[in-house]
This record gives sequence, C-alpha cells and structure tokens, in this order.
Amino acid sequence: MLASSILGVDEDIRMIADEFAEHGYIAAAPDLFWRSIPGPLSRGSAEAGQRSQPRKAKIGVGEADLVDTLAFLATLPEFNGAAAAMGFCYGGPYALIGPKRLGYLAGVSCHGSDMLDHIQELDGTRKPIRLLWGDQDNHASNEVLAACRAIAGSAKNVELHVFPAVRHGYMMRSNEAAFAGFARGASMACTLKVLTGLRSERARNS
Repeated sequence: MLASSILGVDEDIRMIADEFAEHGYIAAAPDLFWRSIPGPLSRGSAEAGQRSQPRKAKIGVGEADLVDTLAFLATLPEFNGAAAAMGFCYGGPYALIGPKRLGYLAGVSCHGSDMLDHIQELDGTRKPIRLLWGDQDNHASNEVLAACRAIAGSAKNVELHVFPAVRHGYMMRSNEAAFAGFARGASMACTLKVLTGLRSERARNS
C-alpha cells in the first residue's frame, strides 16, 4: 500500500506502483484526499497545502482508507495476506500506524513528514519498520533523527537510513530539485527486501 504525499496519487506514485508490480507485487495507492480536494495536484499549489490541514487530524481520518484498502486486497485471489504500508512525505506516518494498529505487517517511510507526532506508534511493535531520509531534508531535523536513532538502536525491527546530500522528496522523479536516483534505488531495494521477507515468512507458515 502506497500512502502518497500531499500531491496525491500522481504520476510519481503510479511509477513506483508499476515498479513494484514489475517485481510481482500487488501495489495499491488509495486517494487519501477524496473527502476534501480529490485527485493529484501540482507541486506548490495552494490546494495541496490546504487539504492536508489540520495535519494530525487528517492523518487520523485517513486511517479508514488504509483499513479499506487492506480489506479490498483481501478479496484478490493473488493476495497472500501480507501487506506493507509505504508512505511518502505526508503519508510517512502511515508506515508507523499501519503496522501498529491497522493490520499491515511492515512499514517503510520515505522522506516522511511530521513523524514525531506519531513516533509513539513504534512502542511495542515487532514488525519491520524502515525510516529513510536525506540528510538535507527539512522534515528530518536533528530532533527527529535523534529520536529515530535512539529507537533503532534499541529495537531490532526498526532501521534508520540517512542518505548524504539528499533533500526532501528524493523519491519523486518530477521533483527535479530533489530527485536522487541513488537514494530512490536504495529505498526501493530496502522495501523489496522487506517484502521478500514477508513473502518468505508467509510461505513458511502456509
């Protein structure tokens, strides 16, 4: 499950979904903004900022979309029951919320924002969580990284990866100012490793 940035399910998210599909995985990307301003929006538009506020409340409302997405996936004969939540920017917190409370078996956050508001979701979960940022990301302050490093240092299921000389939004090819091919490739490889682990575990238990 791909949780989008405030731009919504745009071409960048579709490209990432297609890449997972090429590796044999089901990729679902719900529109988290259908209740307010639906559809993809352009970077820097006033509407994009408006529809994400108030941020914490909107994230809470969107939890229902993750639950519904997982329920839909369960109707597909090719779905093995193991799903990961991968979030980008605005959608980053769902990489913590999904595994903790919504039935997802892993979480990956790429340049997530407002992550400290949801850091408590890591308490008590043993599911694999991967947190990825660039070291020039304005949403990855020293406070954010310190908190994540402390958790990753004591919890074997949590990993933190910080890419050098990489800015916020590095996964998105349309973001010419921030896109970093090596960081995107490493993030995809990290996520595919998590998915392979879930697939193998499900096969062993079936």
